[in-house]
Amino acid sequence: MDDTERFGPMPQPTATRPLLGLTVLVVEDSRYACDAMRLLCLRSGARIRRADSLKSAHRHLQVYRPSVIVVDLGLPDGSGADLISELSQASPRVSVILGTSGDSFAEDVALAAGADGFLAKPIQSVVHFQNMILASLPAERQPKGLRMVSDDPVRPDPLAYRDDMAHAADVLGEENDCQTLDYVTQFLSGVARSAGDDALYTATEDLAEIRETGKPVAAQLARVAAMVQDRLTERVAI
Repeated sequence: MDDTERFGPMPQPTATRPLLGLTVLVVEDSRYACDAMRLLCLRSGARIRRADSLKSAHRHLQVYRPSVIVVDLGLPDGSGADLISELSQASPRVSVILGTSGDSFAEDVALAAGADGFLAKPIQSVVHFQNMILASLPAERQPKGLRMVSDDPVRPDPLAYRDDMAHAADVLGEENDCQTLDYVTQFLSGVARSAGDDALYTATEDLAEIRETGKPVAAQLARVAAMVQDRLTERVAI
């Protein structure tokens, strides 16, 4: 079922709310990044739904078909590129499929999987967000005339960042096998970069580099875990 069928006739986009009538499904495990998407959708007129994993996304998609889907490439239960590939070949197809990540190589991966475009993290520009979606919509779904929008950057709730630190702490408390370390390193790097937490971003990038060289990671992993705990106990503010 198309999501628009559940809510009756589709509202028409306006100059100030060009995404009015659209529903955006955000497949994103970071609360901080998702709050940024919530603010972008709010200022654009779109509704938002969230899935925090591939499993959750498939559960959403069994019930309705959103107008737009934004898929993070690094998810706790697999690669978002697999979901993008699946959706790009589905019929009927979601109108707009976008990939998102903070990794420099991720855009090529998303586009190769079939995405219509890519949103590099941190996503702060309302105009850029709107343009990426509108560029792939049919003409009848777009606002007429000029658009009027303030492009002040969105500022996610700092409490959402703390939620991400709690999630990372839970993951770090589990058995640190290679798959878990891959995930938590990617997760923390992306979240810290989006939040402007340079110290944590550098520490997680150092951890990734140590792992790539095959050197022991215990000391650096303990340092990263301690930094996460500092942010949970609010000894460090972003």
